Amino acid sequence: MTHHSDGKSYSDSKSRAASIALPMPAIHRRDLLALGAGGLLAATGFAGGVRAQTKPVPPPPSKPTGQVVVGLSQEPTAFNPLMPGIEVDETVWMQVFNTMWLAQPDGSLVPDLAVEVPSEANGGISEGGLAWKVKLREGVTWHDGTPFTAEDVKYTLELINAPGFKARTRVGHSLVKDVKVTGPLEISWRMEKAYAPYLALLSNTFIVPKHLLEKASDPNTAPFNAAPVGTGPFKWGTRTPGDNIQLVANEKYHGKGPYMERAVLKYVPDQTALYAQFRTGQVDLIIGTGIPANFYAEAVKLPGRKVTKIPSASLEILMPNLEHPVLADKAVRKALYASINKQAIIDIVFYGLHTPTESFAPQESWAYNPNLPKHSYDPALANKILDEAGWKRSGSGTRMKDNVPLEFAVSTTTGAALREQCQQLMQQDWQQIGAKMTINNMPAAVIWGEFYTRSKFQSLLVGTAFRTVIDPDPAHRFGSDSIPAKTGNGANQMQWQNAEVDALLKQGQETFDQEKRKAIYFKLQEIAREELPILPIYQYAPVEGYKEGLIGYAPNINARQNTWNMGSWYWAR
Repeated sequence: MTHHSDGKSYSDSKSRAASIALPMPAIHRRDLLALGAGGLLAATGFAGGVRAQTKPVPPPPSKPTGQVVVGLSQEPTAFNPLMPGIEVDETVWMQVFNTMWLAQPDGSLVPDLAVEVPSEANGGISEGGLAWKVKLREGVTWHDGTPFTAEDVKYTLELINAPGFKARTRVGHSLVKDVKVTGPLEISWRMEKAYAPYLALLSNTFIVPKHLLEKASDPNTAPFNAAPVGTGPFKWGTRTPGDNIQLVANEKYHGKGPYMERAVLKYVPDQTALYAQFRTGQVDLIIGTGIPANFYAEAVKLPGRKVTKIPSASLEILMPNLEHPVLADKAVRKALYASINKQAIIDIVFYGLHTPTESFAPQESWAYNPNLPKHSYDPALANKILDEAGWKRSGSGTRMKDNVPLEFAVSTTTGAALREQCQQLMQQDWQQIGAKMTINNMPAAVIWGEFYTRSKFQSLLVGTAFRTVIDPDPAHRFGSDSIPAKTGNGANQMQWQNAEVDALLKQGQETFDQEKRKAIYFKLQEIAREELPILPIYQYAPVEGYKEGLIGYAPNINARQNTWNMGSWYWAR
């Protein structure tokens, strides 16, 4: 399991039938030294991509027709969208339910259940971000025919904060108070403090039906949770646990579509077997964990298939525990970073798929700073940094300073074969500069428990994201008040404390002006690149594939699954 909040890595899922997977390449030191950037790509022909579509796009059908079979390597099991779930559950939520507004691939928000997205310019947000009001769309009905009203939005916002309700998240929502229905399709509320990321959080807050859930004695165990009723383009159909979920067209949907009569979400836990079903046509597309990297070269050449790298907001990083006596030294972090052969890791272990990065922000974000110093693999520089910082070579080969050896452990999930290869490469590189790295891997259930959340690790190789839903705000990852080992809150497991960073994070949350926020987050990225509270290795580029003739599929870095617009999909006939 990869522990992160926004997008799941495909690289560390254990195959239940690993014996039939294609072998990963052996790693040899000479390969590392001989490879330049992109060398492996050129040698193995991994420059393939999506074939260009030249045919004109046919119009959608006049009524829902046909079906699409979506291949998933994880099984959706949580169907109340306000309760705890994982990314794959959103493949169901975003078909059955709607949000007030929806994030597009370019990061813009477009109205869905709302008539317009509130802003300071249109008066929907006022009093410096403390007062909010939203006008809702007319003519929307729940799947059971009941009209949708502002009462449903009020009920949803209050249920999230209700004592005893097992809410998926209360981040942002806990600031909401005085929710008032001011008309059948008008709602207002106040915020305890200005919080700009709340717009983004509401783009991922699905509205639930008051008339069904308020009847339940306990919404945590309501029948609704196993047979959800929403306003979305598809209605709940049937579920065969361990195999598939079928959704059926909502012909009274308020938006465009749906154009498919049925959507089948098919669960195949073994990624090799799932890819085989894509290759033979039993599934129409693979999303989420995607096509394993070792099948990419073959997949791009499959006839009748389109295969593409998709953007992901998640990063692979080395996460140091800054309370560790060795890793607390910025010079050590700088030396370790300079002596990671990032390009070799990407080329050899990940078949050239992923994108090296210097930032905690995804490169597609409006807040991404493209001007950060570029990493270069430079063991000589690393040695110089350590020499100047007083880390002296010892007889054992491991540097020492004040009788402390330059030694630490890197942990990740047991059985994550690709990450284990990365650890071996780092171990070899760091040994050259006098840093002794030991490997301390453990099962997912152990490592992502208190070992991770309470910062009991020395350092981790982990996939994660540093934003609030789609908002660039990283306060819960970097704020001094977000260190769970000290405060019980947040996700600053590195235990980074920086007063200038704390001030910038606060400013970024309090202003709704995007240009001002951009300047703030540019500065934050400069500080993070200098201080290295995380050592960024690459930004994920998972591979998804679909059958030619499927119209409408579109990757969206701002959706947790690329079924975000499935209501508008159809087959070219």
